[in-house]
Amino acid sequence: MSLPVALTMGDPAGIGPELTWRVWKHLRESGRAFFWIGDPALLGPDVPYRVIRHPSEAAACFAESLPVQVQSCPEAVYPGRPSLHNASAVVGSIEKAVRHVLAGDAGAVVTNPIAKHVLAEAGFPYPGHTEFLAALCGTVGQEVMMLACPELRVTLTSIHVSLRQAVESLSIERILAVSRLTAAALRRDFGISQPRLVVAGLNPHAGENGIMGDEEIRVIRPAVEILQREGLEVIGPMPPDTMFSAAARPRYDAAVCLYHDQGLIPVKTLDMAGGVNITLGLPIIRTSPDHGTAFDIAVGPGEQGKADISSLLSALGMAHDMACRRAAHDAQTA
Repeated sequence: MSLPVALTMGDPAGIGPELTWRVWKHLRESGRAFFWIGDPALLGPDVPYRVIRHPSEAAACFAESLPVQVQSCPEAVYPGRPSLHNASAVVGSIEKAVRHVLAGDAGAVVTNPIAKHVLAEAGFPYPGHTEFLAALCGTVGQEVMMLACPELRVTLTSIHVSLRQAVESLSIERILAVSRLTAAALRRDFGISQPRLVVAGLNPHAGENGIMGDEEIRVIRPAVEILQREGLEVIGPMPPDTMFSAAARPRYDAAVCLYHDQGLIPVKTLDMAGGVNITLGLPIIRTSPDHGTAFDIAVGPGEQGKADISSLLSALGMAHDMACRRAAHDAQTA
């Protein structure tokens, strides 16, 4: 893929700026270029960067300098101390990245971590990146969160809602939509021609035939049967306390989970450093490191702290790989 990846700034007071320049140093000779939409003042005097006007300039300078499209922060940034006044810059960086990909000038969006509570206090009307990206792309309600690491991929039928809301909103239609979208993404973006899915149960022991809850009987099993009749290779409902074991995981390519923590806990337990957050259901590819802003370990411009670059490296690598596979798949099916 010749198109560079657009990397957003994230919260400027968090670890995003440090991760950005350290990851660039790690990847500068790989040829897999990205450009950062952020404030150059956050990089420090010892980090070589080049201001670019267009994403097409990124590849030529990537080996020597971090390509930067400037998104200035209105207020001075202090590590570990997020500011409401810089919320506009955080949001603006995301908006620019999405515009570049929609225009065909960048191959994917990778998002550095944001502080949801800070943006909310500043008037940001979305609970997180996922919902905002769907609004920018005009696909509200179609967004699905996938968490992926080498050992496990999961998608979620609900995202940033309470557990009560997740259970109350569970429906046959939602399981069908998420499962179909998951299977399509595995084919198009992961190169898996015959995807295998498992749908999790909701209750202990997947309800034990209605003794511990009847959602498996009323909602989950009927959805699985519809998907099977459509020709998808799907099993479930599978007891959530056993489906993530080393013995069970080789039986499927992705697990459809029914609430946020049901899917995120196993991924983060298996690979906290290397997990990647992916948004399905968008016309663009978006990935993100599977961690937060880590204000408690944020350091000043140019300083190297304790932040682990593994997840951002994985997110950038996965974005590049997904874009390549999508281009190949679309060329074959055109």
